[in-house]
Amino acid sequence: MVNTVLTPVQKRGQANLERLGLPTRRQEAWRLTDLKRLEAMASLPSVEGSAQHAWPSIPQGVTRFVIGTGVDPLEGVQLPEGVSPLSEAELEQALGHTLDRCGCAETWPVELNHARSQRVLALRVRGSVAPLEIVLAAGVGLVATRVLLLLEEKAELDLFQVIPAERESAAAPLAHSHVIEVHLGQEARLRHGVLASGSGDSSLLAHLAVEQEPRSSYDFVSVFRGWRFGRLEPRVLQVDGQATTRLTGLAMTDTDEQFATHTSVCFEGPEGSLDQLQKTVAADRSHSIFNGAIQVPRAAQRTDASQLSRNLLLSNRARVDAKPELEIVADDVRCAHGATVSQLQQDQLFYLRSRGVAADEAAALLLKGYCCDVVDRLPSMAPSWLASAAINDPARPL
Repeated sequence: MVNTVLTPVQKRGQANLERLGLPTRRQEAWRLTDLKRLEAMASLPSVEGSAQHAWPSIPQGVTRFVIGTGVDPLEGVQLPEGVSPLSEAELEQALGHTLDRCGCAETWPVELNHARSQRVLALRVRGSVAPLEIVLAAGVGLVATRVLLLLEEKAELDLFQVIPAERESAAAPLAHSHVIEVHLGQEARLRHGVLASGSGDSSLLAHLAVEQEPRSSYDFVSVFRGWRFGRLEPRVLQVDGQATTRLTGLAMTDTDEQFATHTSVCFEGPEGSLDQLQKTVAADRSHSIFNGAIQVPRAAQRTDASQLSRNLLLSNRARVDAKPELEIVADDVRCAHGATVSQLQQDQLFYLRSRGVAADEAAALLLKGYCCDVVDRLPSMAPSWLASAAINDPARPL
């Protein structure tokens, strides 16, 4: 069923990729990107991932889906009360709608996913439901996955997405292309966490499109570590305003890794709110990029939006590029943004060392505190993954 719906999408994606070609540095969104790594990722063959037996057991009351394996993710899964798969007619009508509304249906990473995806996990949520966990399987090559979620009016959901590290294949080129569309009905609430752990020569392109109706609430927490090349693009649209959005992120880079976070939040009505905190940690010769765009048109009066980019350099050779952006036309708003780039504070290190803590241990404690500010906000399913061998724990030192 799903393959039939995706067939024309794949054909359009392939045609549009040929028309667009690879991004270039002349395009502002790609100006700082290592395009050779992007090209290498795009040239990988499409493969199906495999289940990893080292994954932690499923917590009681949680429903786990595994996507990217070539098997229907609903096979053998008992859906909790309030969660149902979309019919073929519903899927055909809803697929791509939120991408269009958020203005990203024809961006290069999305078109790559369109051209490569074989299946889509498409679910409708009614009422307050038990937590869902989605695991993205990996393979030696490019695994393309797609998710569509429709939360009806007053629905409530905790969603946790995991991309585990594939340590046994760390030397092989592993890549993920992932797109998720979410529509939140009026007064719906979604608490959404993503924990993505790369290893070796691994790459990731993750695109998120969220459409919020009035009085809905969206809380997104993301933690990324270990990707030699990675790019996360959350795009949120508040339809008619009066919605609440909270974005909290942590991106950690080491060796010669490059990871970019490009966020976009658009208010199309009054009295919307945004609270955004993006943290990065860059070590060795790595490069971290943050670009956060906020659009407040004239219709979005009484918007309350704040955005803060905090960046920590652990090496003189590491690089951070932070670019918060505000585009405000409305005249009755409260909007603020800022960016900081710093190193571990010497006075804090001195305090710990004066109390007998070794230098390396003191630095590790400060780094852990910096990261846990974000990590501790992940959904309740996260601790079992963080304690397992399947994840590069961000609370551990680089």
